[in-house]
Amino acid sequence: MQTIPINKIKANPNNPRIIKDDKFFKLVQSLKDLPEMAKVRPVVVNKDMVVLGGNMRLKAMKEAGWKEVPVEVVDWDEDKQRQFIIKDNVGFGEWDWEMLANKWDNEQLKDWGLDVWQPPAEVDYTILDDEDLSDEINDMASGVKKAIQIEFEPEHYEEAFELVKFWREQKLYIGGFLVEKLKQEKEKL
Repeated sequence: MQTIPINKIKANPNNPRIIKDDKFFKLVQSLKDLPEMAKVRPVVVNKDMVVLGGNMRLKAMKEAGWKEVPVEVVDWDEDKQRQFIIKDNVGFGEWDWEMLANKWDNEQLKDWGLDVWQPPAEVDYTILDDEDLSDEINDMASGVKKAIQIEFEPEHYEEAFELVKFWREQKLYIGGFLVEKLKQEKEKL
């Protein structure tokens, strides 16, 4: 391992992994809070100083104002480099959510960048059962889109969130799309 000026390292234009928005800023903060992390997990570069592992860490280091970066230089053929880029980014295993909930501080985990599960807020819908309110509620909701809460397991939440965001940006009416898909699946039964 060696430490080199950050401007000598080239981000890999073929990096298939990204970290967006809040998660990226959590990574920046992690590097500010615990810079020693970079020494035990250096950025991996090829002999041309192109990043093979640690593109997002490099980007976060730049954002945090680092001038030098610990790197591990490898001299591998093109196939091995491409293989490493993917294998280094494959997420193996899963979080033991029960252990995290019982043995770790939820706020600390959140501060450290882990998206921790939060129980959904309990909502009292019994007020909606009152027949005297039904006309008033219908009048208030006239022409207003309504929402249904859909639950996701923690490991599916981020993907679902990104997909909904993507389709909203495409101006897709997600409710109608979902109803049609659910009807099609029901007809198959």
